[in-house]
Amino acid sequence: MMKDAFIGLGSNLKEPAAQLARAVSALATLPETVLVAQSPFYASRPVGPQDQPDFVNGAVWLSTSLPPHRLLDELQNIEHKHGRERLRHWGPRTLDLDILLFGDQTLDDKRLTVPHRELRNRDFALQPLLDLKADLALPDGTPIAELRSQCPDNGLRKLPPADYP
Repeated sequence: MMKDAFIGLGSNLKEPAAQLARAVSALATLPETVLVAQSPFYASRPVGPQDQPDFVNGAVWLSTSLPPHRLLDELQNIEHKHGRERLRHWGPRTLDLDILLFGDQTLDDKRLTVPHRELRNRDFALQPLLDLKADLALPDGTPIAELRSQCPDNGLRKLPPADYP
C-alpha cells in the first residue's frame, strides 16, 4: 500500500542548492516510490553551531510502498553518495535527508522518530511542507500551519528558482 512520505532536504556545503537538486533527482528514482512534488528551496541560518555557512533547505512529497526503515536506509544511501560525513552534531554537511512525516504513523526507536523530533522548531522544514500541501497535519491532527505560526524565526529566505538547477 502506498503511503505519503514527506522528506526534508538540507545542505550547506559544496553548492547546497545543486546538492538538493541532485538529491531530488535521486529521490525520484527510489524503488516502489513516486515523487509527487518538490517545494521551493529556502536559505536560513544554521541550527546549532554558528561557525558554518547558511543552509539551503527544501522538502519533497513522496508516495511510497517502502516501509519507514527501508526508506531511511535509501535516504542514508543517497546521503552517503553525496559525501555526507557525520563529524559534528548539527554541523556542516553536503546533504541531510530526514523523514519528516510518514503517512499518519508515529515512530520512536533508536534509528527513527516520526514525526521528526525537531519539526515544531524548524521553520525551514515547516514552510516547505506547507508549500507542498497547505492542509498537512501531524498524525495527532495538529495543522502544520499552526506549528509554522508558532515557530521561532531562523532567518528563512525563499530562494528564487534561478538560484538552483
